[in-house]
Formats: sequence, structure tokens, C-alpha cells
Amino acid sequence: MSRISTHVLDTATGRPAAGIAMRLEAESNGVWNAIAEGATDADGRWKTPAENAAAGEYRIVFLTARYFSGQGRRSLYPEIAVTFTCDGETHYHLPVLLSENGYTTYRGS
Repeated sequence: MSRISTHVLDTATGRPAAGIAMRLEAESNGVWNAIAEGATDADGRWKTPAENAAAGEYRIVFLTARYFSGQGRRSLYPEIAVTFTCDGETHYHLPVLLSENGYTTYRGS
């Protein structure tokens, strides 16, 4: 079974993005169901409770508007959804590099 994790870095400040609320969702018959909620820790990381994720479609929704407004900043993207296909066997680490006006994601290790 797969493990799912993420790491968010705020490229505008050059620091980990601590306290970003997020949820992990799984797709079933065309419907997205929340399976975990949490927030990034002081190092910008969230190790989801999905330690044994089965094969399928998943997405992590990052609630960026709350993060930026808490810092007196405004973002073009109120949330970011990173959708991915999980094979049910390997670790999925999905980092996000974030600023008010853009983001990048990739498969990490």
C-alpha cells in the first residue's frame, strides 16, 4: 500500500509554509470524498494519515487563502488542488512551491 505526504515551501519568503490547512480526497465513482484533513507543521510538511492508500485517484487540496490572509497577503489562488494517480504500492511525496501568484508541484522522494 502507498504512503502519501507533502511539503510546502513559500517561495516569496524562502521559508516553509507552516499552518496551511488541507484535505486529502479519494475519487470513487466520479465523486471526491475527503479521507483526511490536517495542516502543515512548522517545517511545512504534512504526512497524511493515508499510510496504506490503495490504488486510485487522489487529490490534496491546499487551502491557500487562509494561509495568505493570516499573513496579511492576498493570493490569486484561494485553493490549490493537486490530483494524482496512486498505484497502491509506492510512496507519493508531492511537494508544492508556493507564492501569492503562482505555484509549482512535482513528485518528490
